[in-house]
Amino acid sequence: MTDQPLTSPVGLSDIKKVAHSNFEQNLNVVAKGGGITFAGKLFLNVIRFAAALLLARLLGAEQLGLYSLSLSALNISVGLALFGLDAALVRFTAVMAGRRDEDGTWDAIQVGMGLSLILSAVLGTLLYALAFVIADKVFHDPRLAPLLQLTSVFVPLLILNDQLGNALKGFKNFKQSVAAQYVVQPVTRLVLIGVLALIRLDAAAAVAAYGLASLTASAAMFLALNRKFPLKRPLAISRQNFRDMLAYAFPVWLSGLMVRFQANIQALFLGTLGSMAGVGIFSVASQITAISGEFSSSINTTSKPVVAELHDRNDIRQMERLYQLTNKWVVMVQLPIFLVMLTFPQALLSIFGEGYADGAAALIILAVADFINVSTGMGGVIIDMAGYTKLKLFNSFIRLALYIFLDYLLIPRWGLAGAALAVLVGEGSVNLLRLVQVYLIFRILPFNASFAKPLVATAAALAGVILTNTWLPGGPDLLHAALGILVMFAAYTSVLLALGLSEEEINLFKSIFRKIRKVVDGGNGRKPVK
Repeated sequence: MTDQPLTSPVGLSDIKKVAHSNFEQNLNVVAKGGGITFAGKLFLNVIRFAAALLLARLLGAEQLGLYSLSLSALNISVGLALFGLDAALVRFTAVMAGRRDEDGTWDAIQVGMGLSLILSAVLGTLLYALAFVIADKVFHDPRLAPLLQLTSVFVPLLILNDQLGNALKGFKNFKQSVAAQYVVQPVTRLVLIGVLALIRLDAAAAVAAYGLASLTASAAMFLALNRKFPLKRPLAISRQNFRDMLAYAFPVWLSGLMVRFQANIQALFLGTLGSMAGVGIFSVASQITAISGEFSSSINTTSKPVVAELHDRNDIRQMERLYQLTNKWVVMVQLPIFLVMLTFPQALLSIFGEGYADGAAALIILAVADFINVSTGMGGVIIDMAGYTKLKLFNSFIRLALYIFLDYLLIPRWGLAGAALAVLVGEGSVNLLRLVQVYLIFRILPFNASFAKPLVATAAALAGVILTNTWLPGGPDLLHAALGILVMFAAYTSVLLALGLSEEEINLFKSIFRKIRKVVDGGNGRKPVK
């Protein structure tokens, strides 16, 4: 009796079943984690919007500009101190946990947490010492110096907060990190802002509220991590794992530093070449566009450990399916939000008070940049988690160079719109570059024929807005905008449902709605008792 060949129908069927089962498990991790993360970020943005509205109205554009510059300095300091160990902690924890290597997992946590905390203490000290020099020589505003000294104290606290969350993500434990960072922390911050508003709220008090809120989140995540992986262990690190993590982290650090600097560079250039009021207006416009990318960010966050494991197993086919499916999810959610910012920019900005509507042109340009960013897929995640750190560094260098050159060229001429154009060119160029790079390395693309459905639904939504604007008199006030947004979402959803959703998409949205309901109902998933 001869052995049955591997290519027989039975053997091939078994292989397909195993592959399908593995993909369904990975997809479930991404969908469930994405639902949890998106629900948390949805709640976060509600609280963040309330805090931004409160700060914009109580501080005014100039004080808000000082506050924004202080947070920019804080974020750059945190980026320096992380040393690329944020991405390294997620990747190595995911890989080692997937291999059931407990010692390797402990090595990843020790290196990721310990080294970044040491560096954060050094960077915080330097920021404190150089605060007056930076304020006087760079921004020519001595009011900034005490704020920079205050932010220096919070550098280690934010590092601890970030790395505890990254360790939990490496274990695919998204619920605890989301609850701490997206619920506990922003609520604490909003409460602190409210209390300080009753006493005395200025830029320094707002910075203090931002920093102190991280303490509650860090405590919650530490307890969650200790339950998942007990941390009372001997402090011993494998030299090989230490070298591997540093070799991975260094180019990621340089890249991440460029990204963080790039993310705050508009505030720096507007502060030096423009005005403090311009910094405040641009920060509001940027925050509105940031909301539109939260679903994409949620999916990317939960995809990281899955992509790391798939690459470790050399399973490129599953990676391609995940790449295409997650990108379609993101595009479906992003398109109507993008249309809202494109058609009603002045109405959205007017919510924050008089004067902020001057950023309408910047908001439209930033919305286009954000749509390009999310619609080109999670190429950045694939490059990161597959270990192509030098490629990541190259991309970040290109983007930062474009930002610096274009900011210097365009901000003196066009102010806020110039800063937004720099974002559009920088983000658009690098996202298209990553798209090409992932294709050349893995021969996979984030698009397929199923993308036609959301595009048709978008055309219907845009037609609905045009008809609404034609039939209704009046300018872009809040009532007019609210009606237009309602028509837009109704047309988009109706056409999308009429064209039909796939089983994976139905399961995804069910997962998201369950998580949102749990957040609304207080985390128990049941309707509140009346």
